[in-house]
Amino acid sequence: MKIIEFDHYNLSASRELLESLRRFYTETVGLTVGYRPHFRKFGYWLYAGDHPVLHLSESSQDDSMPSVQTSFNHAAFNCSGLQEFQERLSKLGVKYTTARVPELERVQIFFSDPAGNGVELNFPDE
Repeated sequence: MKIIEFDHYNLSASRELLESLRRFYTETVGLTVGYRPHFRKFGYWLYAGDHPVLHLSESSQDDSMPSVQTSFNHAAFNCSGLQEFQERLSKLGVKYTTARVPELERVQIFFSDPAGNGVELNFPDE
């Protein structure tokens, strides 16, 4: 077996938080809601271009997990339009930090979604 590429990640939350996450990832980050097959549980597939990169699924009390320590820190996306995106974050009042990575000719922006999950956006350092 050989891994070919990363496909998607899934966030599971209550319906109320799920709606906040959908709004955040579409209105702030710029993903779009797209086709999702019919599954037993409510949810959304959010797309970057033609690829569903983020799956949002409603959790129920039956899904409750015992207290688990996680090492998840963030998901990262490659992007364009750095200045426009920084203006959008400022307008929406989203707190973020930036880092330049000269060796990779990138600027990284870090912030958190409404559930506290980290998001990293990578832009060309123009």
